[in-house]
Amino acid sequence: MKPDTIRDMLDERWPDFPVASTLQLAHEGLGDRVLTAAVRIGLVIRLRRGAYARSSYWHGLKPWVRDGLLVHAHHLSTGGAARYSHISAARLHECQAWGAGPRIHVTTDYANSRRSAGEDVRTHRAHLDERDCTSFLASDGREMLATSLARTVLDCARILPLEQAAVIGDHALRKGVDAAGLRRLLEEGLEKRGSRRARLLLDSLDGRSESAGETRTRLLLYSLGQRNFTPQVEIPTPTGLFRADFADPGSRIVVEFDGIGKYTDYRPTDEALIAERQRENALIEGGWLVLRLGWKHLDRPVELNRRIMAMAERSRRMST
Repeated sequence: MKPDTIRDMLDERWPDFPVASTLQLAHEGLGDRVLTAAVRIGLVIRLRRGAYARSSYWHGLKPWVRDGLLVHAHHLSTGGAARYSHISAARLHECQAWGAGPRIHVTTDYANSRRSAGEDVRTHRAHLDERDCTSFLASDGREMLATSLARTVLDCARILPLEQAAVIGDHALRKGVDAAGLRRLLEEGLEKRGSRRARLLLDSLDGRSESAGETRTRLLLYSLGQRNFTPQVEIPTPTGLFRADFADPGSRIVVEFDGIGKYTDYRPTDEALIAERQRENALIEGGWLVLRLGWKHLDRPVELNRRIMAMAERSRRMST
């Protein structure tokens, strides 16, 4: 079968799912012969046994989007019996999961060997009752079982570094998870391993942080002793309110984390950049200093602290 013929068949018959099972593909007339040939010539990627994606689609995705779809691939491959937890559950709940990696996490009532589960699967042994669980409807019409969002936050806190767990936890708060309810769930739970790390996470969460970058910035500022910066401060200017990611009214310093989505998610990029520049000019005219950060700056804490201290000194000179 010629490559062009296979490509045409895929274009016409591929189901409207980002990841499809062998059964779904066969139903559309893409049987084993076509699928094997498509994988061999690089038009289709076999994500795991029984789960496939179009190569052109897959290679255009961000890594973290791929990581989330791997959970769906695992579901299609294993028949829907797994109970997803930890980072995999966070992905199903559509929480941001910065730096968490592609490994699949499931929770069972019994010990499971790595060989039987798969090298890309981490099995956690724990009892889950009804309040700990929820479900999602998968593309094959079956339910995907997962831990509740509250349980997921605490589970992630037990195994992840604080920064990574806080990104998930902050997003969970924005989705409506109650901070007091998280504490009750932790104290009432039978699982004690990792409870100290979970309490540390709960003390660090703040739903006002609107992205992974803002969560990391907040934690970094705190670790540097820069604890006068408040998230999401509204500052009046002649051109309207400026809502700063972080602001210290005492030193009149604003810290802004510049993720790409900040300028592309809600309106055309050029329009967003012009509006941002106008707002920043109005702030500066009002006596504020603005420090903009990107991802690379979060990995240079000493340099960042030096810049903030220099801006604080400049602000003091400006006010005298």
